Amino acid sequence: MSEILKTALITGGTKGIGYGIAEMLIKDGVRVAITGRNDETVQDAIGALNQIREGYALGIVADVRSLESQQEAVKQVLVQWGRLDVLVANAGVGHFASIGSMTLEQWHETIDINLTGVFYSVKAALDALKESKGYLITIASLAGANFFANGAAYNASKFGLVGFTQAVMLDVRNEGIKATTIMPGSVATHFNNHQPSEKDAWKIQPEDIGQIVVDLLKMNPRTLPSKIEVRPTSPQ
Repeated sequence: MSEILKTALITGGTKGIGYGIAEMLIKDGVRVAITGRNDETVQDAIGALNQIREGYALGIVADVRSLESQQEAVKQVLVQWGRLDVLVANAGVGHFASIGSMTLEQWHETIDINLTGVFYSVKAALDALKESKGYLITIASLAGANFFANGAAYNASKFGLVGFTQAVMLDVRNEGIKATTIMPGSVATHFNNHQPSEKDAWKIQPEDIGQIVVDLLKMNPRTLPSKIEVRPTSPQ
């Protein structure tokens, strides 16, 4: 009998942490679907990922702010591969401003993507994860435990995401689903319009978070690291 290949769905997987996770999962033999809001960036990412293992990457244009969009993304994974073993709720945005200058649009976009968007992704994927006895992983931030000035919206979204994931973990663990939230510190990505460069060598790299995901999937089923804080070894 041939080995059953695991499949993963990663929201916001066209670059940064999401892409790094996709890259490491494919290298480990997991088929990966990534989502993004822009078809061109999705296709560019898929082209690169399929060079690692041909046919292991699927691109889906989707928006986490829509439950229907997330349901359609899960449906496409099931049509393509027949199962969903891992959901990585990674899509995120950052708006940083004082409470006095923050706009309503900035607040709502941050909460809608970083928190409500994860709720939609989980709701859409839950039945498939129950079927596969799968794994739910959310990408939060150390900003979900440490507040800072100009971070009202971002802190609220990430504090909420950490609490959401831990509560969901308690909801689903007796149904055979594992749930973990990963809380990275400084990561070398394009987040908040940053342009990664050699100066970011001290930071966590996206593939480092990908390796954590790979390791979580290989952990003995009896053990669940429910919350993982990740920091650069030598911050600058």
